[in-house]
Amino acid sequence: MYSSTSNASKIVGKHFYRRDPAVVAVELLGQKLVRMYEGTRLSGIIIETEAYYGRWDPASRAYRSFRGDLAQTLYGEVGHALVYGVHGQWLLNVVAHVDGDGGAVLIRALEPCEGVEVMKNITGTRNVYMLTNGPGKLTRALMIDKSFHKKPIYTIEHGLWVEEYVKLGPSQIAKSRRIGVSRDLPQELRFYVHGNPFVSKKTSIR
Repeated sequence: MYSSTSNASKIVGKHFYRRDPAVVAVELLGQKLVRMYEGTRLSGIIIETEAYYGRWDPASRAYRSFRGDLAQTLYGEVGHALVYGVHGQWLLNVVAHVDGDGGAVLIRALEPCEGVEVMKNITGTRNVYMLTNGPGKLTRALMIDKSFHKKPIYTIEHGLWVEEYVKLGPSQIAKSRRIGVSRDLPQELRFYVHGNPFVSKKTSIR
């Protein structure tokens, strides 16, 4: 569906994540998440994200409290993975915030790119559209687990990183309220590539 804007892959640097989580969530769309697994590149284009803030966000892992590992990580070093489990599935977030606040971006869905057959074998799923169309599905397909928690993803050192891939225009991006939260902020903080068949849910506000 996409063609890279450059033949040379460039890792998204730490500075990229030192901004408002909503801005980071939008600009992560079109970038490539890469996992090096047993010598094979497993990757997908990020096509759905959600932004979360700190203790003033009712859906945040740090809501009203700095206690606990997840809350402290949310306020910690930007560009680090924040991984936690929900309903037996791992969810991958990237810590992103301005100085003095907390925040993170949840990676909700990918368009599979490299290592698709390996992903199918890992998950037992033959339908490519069902491989990575949800936050728990994508971590399973790319073998991402708690071992990546607090690891920087702006380096290849730990086998998980984000590469620059394509730049999307405003007309390509849709937004909606965040999914599966009981209390939410008034603004729409879920972003995805409009019309992409790999998103987890199609509801949009243009």
